[in-house]
Amino acid sequence: MATGLSSHFVAMARNNIWANHRLLGACMALTPAEFTAARTSFFPSLRATLNHILWVDTYYIDALERDPTVLARYDDPPPDFADATSLYGVQIASDRRLLGFCACQTDHSLAERVVLPRPKRTPPPSTVASILEHLFQHQIHHRGQAHAMLAGTGVRPPQLDEFFLAGEEHLRRDELRALGLPEG
Repeated sequence: MATGLSSHFVAMARNNIWANHRLLGACMALTPAEFTAARTSFFPSLRATLNHILWVDTYYIDALERDPTVLARYDDPPPDFADATSLYGVQIASDRRLLGFCACQTDHSLAERVVLPRPKRTPPPSTVASILEHLFQHQIHHRGQAHAMLAGTGVRPPQLDEFFLAGEEHLRRDELRALGLPEG
């Protein structure tokens, strides 16, 4: 069982799967035209925002796993999914991959340094913990934008902030079971 900082990252990865399940589940009620419709945000649509989350997840997880071909993600990104239904399974698989990575971490491995290569430059290394913190922040940031864009449709945005509090466990229990995640 993970403890300390590593258990925090496992909890964040579990929250990530659950939040993406809820948000993409709500987006599945949209037509492809609504999913792609121009909206005001950093990215111009729900489609662009949610595909961006997947692309960045893929890049960062590959880098954290020290995939030597990680830089190729810039030239060969994941497919651009035209609707939430086709994006859902791929995003959840990516989220499971991230959870698996987090579940294997220790204080020692979280302190290891990894370079996130970029085209035409090599930034200084960051710790695994710092990269995970950034990745979770990135996901929350863009999910918030997608949540706001969804509010401009006829689909009610799902509640995404009831994951960690003990008194709200009953609000997520069935979804965690459906995702195959044990309670805890």
